[in-house]
Amino acid sequence: MTYYTVRGLVKNGLPILFVTCFMAIFVGLLLRYQEDVLIEYPTLLILMPVLLKIGGDTGSMLASRLSSAYHLGLSSKIRKNPVVRNSVIAAVIVAVFSGIFISLVIYVINIYLGYGTSLFLIMSVSAIVVTFDILIVYSVTVGLSYISHKAGLDPDDTVIPVVASLGDLVGVVGMMISAILFGLYFLN
Repeated sequence: MTYYTVRGLVKNGLPILFVTCFMAIFVGLLLRYQEDVLIEYPTLLILMPVLLKIGGDTGSMLASRLSSAYHLGLSSKIRKNPVVRNSVIAAVIVAVFSGIFISLVIYVINIYLGYGTSLFLIMSVSAIVVTFDILIVYSVTVGLSYISHKAGLDPDDTVIPVVASLGDLVGVVGMMISAILFGLYFLN
């Protein structure tokens, strides 16, 4: 297992670091395009980091579970595998309940601060972002974990950083799509 040496860790980790850095730069550029909406609707600005964390954290949780399963030899096949299925179901449950809970907390903060954003808008934006996380981030997590393991790479070192950054990217894109759907932002 060459990936437990310093050379192996650097060799496998450095390209991942470059990829995730460029993903973060791209997320920053996308955020720049949402600046007007986020200033006009400060509740969405408060909601954004939380929604980004839900995607990245639950995706990383899923990647960690799958990585452990691969290390233990429990996930040799990806299809019809109870470890994969149960891990995905657990991540979906955590994401959905986190999205609902956070939406309610943000709505209470919204009322306290007097921003006036409706509960419907907050819940809808959360639902859209969490749905994208479930569909995109989790699919990439399962696939990348399998490919990483088959390629002889440690999924802990390769998948988790990529998934955390992908959660940010999907979250920002989900916020942009939500803003367009609800007429808060118009593409120029």
